[in-house]
Amino acid sequence: MKKTYLILCILFLCRIGAAQEGKFPEAQISNGILGAHFYLPDLNKGYYRATRFDWSGLITNLDFKGHQFYGQWYEKYDPQIHDVVMGPVEEFGQVGYTDVKPGGIFIKIGVGALQKPDESAYSSFKLYKITNPGKWKIKTKSGQVQFVHQIKEGEYSYEYDKTISLVKGKAELVIQHSLKNTGIKTIETTVYNHNFVMIDHLLTGPGYVVRFPSSVTAEGRGFNDIAKIEGKQMTFLREVSKSESLYSGAMQGLSNDRSSYDFRVENLKARAGVHITADQPVFKLAFWSNTTTVCPEPFIQIKIEPGKEFKWEIRYEFYTIDPK
Repeated sequence: MKKTYLILCILFLCRIGAAQEGKFPEAQISNGILGAHFYLPDLNKGYYRATRFDWSGLITNLDFKGHQFYGQWYEKYDPQIHDVVMGPVEEFGQVGYTDVKPGGIFIKIGVGALQKPDESAYSSFKLYKITNPGKWKIKTKSGQVQFVHQIKEGEYSYEYDKTISLVKGKAELVIQHSLKNTGIKTIETTVYNHNFVMIDHLLTGPGYVVRFPSSVTAEGRGFNDIAKIEGKQMTFLREVSKSESLYSGAMQGLSNDRSSYDFRVENLKARAGVHITADQPVFKLAFWSNTTTVCPEPFIQIKIEPGKEFKWEIRYEFYTIDPK
């Protein structure tokens, strides 16, 4: 029964992917070891047009030695649903929302200038009106895609450069970021990578292992029922059903230096995994998983004075696991 359900899920996802491929602006890159397919930002035709996540860097699939990483993990699709994204996508915290009255403008990096509708608190899960989408410049070559997003909007303006490269001769993908404050107010926010990891479209459950750089603890939905943590390792006790998810808003136990940004997500059935590192310390670590994807969410802090620039890099190393 489980095998039949898994096969149906894979066929469903493949069918949707095949139907949508070619409908949206896209790009493909390769270094001969890894191959990656992207959907590109576009205000009118883009695959993703909601206001939660950075529009750049949506990896629909990454191929490595016959294994597939990432992919469509959700069933319902609409370009304005807040989380219809794929791959190692990022979300920045809002900038300026609390400073303006209803009708005023605030910034969401990687999305644009948005309008505050009322006095309610900001929510990532709301769809906000985009008043200024900014300008996107996209350059592609064989092993690299570069996204540049520029916003000029009152006191908050920026130039955001996100370059995704496949390292020559290695099974590595690197995301290099540069955020320059071109406005007159300090940009102070956070950014995290949601890391929608899927390996060979296998459902979340026993077989998946998440490894941390130090012993961690977590409280929240599903812990010690769906999954458990022992020291530096998380394992799944059972499959995650469609009606539930695993979530912790702030895992505890990481140090405050660069060594804290070091995670592995493996599937022992697929015998494949990904090692995620960065050149910044983790400010906060959240974790979320549903029936199709496993997501460590490391946050970093950003504070940029006018005229200054902040850079950071995230590295993904893909590998296979010896059956022994």
